[in-house]
Amino acid sequence: MAEEPASATQPPETVAAAVSPRTVDAGRGVGWWSEGWRLFTPAVGPWILIVVIGFVLNLILAFIPVLGSIAGHLLFPIFAGGLMLGCRAIDRGEPLTIGHLFAGFGPKAGSLLIVALIYLVAAIAITIFVAALLFVFFGAALLSQLWSTQDPLSTAEAMGGLTLIILVGLLLFLLLYLPLVMAVWFAPALVVLQGAEPWAAMKLSFIGSVKNILPFLIYSLVGIALAIVATIPLLLGWLVLGPVTVASVYASYCDIFEQPGAVSAASV
Repeated sequence: MAEEPASATQPPETVAAAVSPRTVDAGRGVGWWSEGWRLFTPAVGPWILIVVIGFVLNLILAFIPVLGSIAGHLLFPIFAGGLMLGCRAIDRGEPLTIGHLFAGFGPKAGSLLIVALIYLVAAIAITIFVAALLFVFFGAALLSQLWSTQDPLSTAEAMGGLTLIILVGLLLFLLLYLPLVMAVWFAPALVVLQGAEPWAAMKLSFIGSVKNILPFLIYSLVGIALAIVATIPLLLGWLVLGPVTVASVYASYCDIFEQPGAVSAASV
């Protein structure tokens, strides 16, 4: 039935070799969503409770300035790792429980936290770099123009320039941020299900994402459409789309990193 996963005790290079990512057909970008639905339907109640608990935890953190945001970013991969274990349980015919949300706080918590730290430091560095670059090339001259002009027309032109600079900054940020997202996308699953070390997991996640750009493009377009639909009924659709999205990440991980049809036992 199941193949043994790469052990957490294996050296990173051995694990990396064992889970070398494959390239899948573009149509799998749609298939991951249908697989996510398949993993949602056997445990609708627990999934919705997990979404509610996660929302409440995020709401609490949102009321803690700065530190709450940092804590949220650090905890996210840990919760994601636990939910990957939950998806694995469903895939093996076992029940999903609320405890799976916190299962990432087990032996792999340290590795998941390192992934979170790398992500957080990299995201902050990207933000600072983009802001500094924009200020060096555009900011000083624009601020000088805004402070020196008294003409409403000139002020409007300066504000238009500022809007353009912000748009350029957002585009540059997204171009630099996307590789970071690709490096983190599969990292929690690789850590908890394959025993990969944090840096190896992020490297494998990035390679797997790059090798499957087209499926991910289709996956993202479908996801945007589903997000619009889920948002219309007072955000209530996210009670379903949230779990389905989590399960679709697990499905894409299995598709790219595991042997077809194999359901491995999780390394806990």
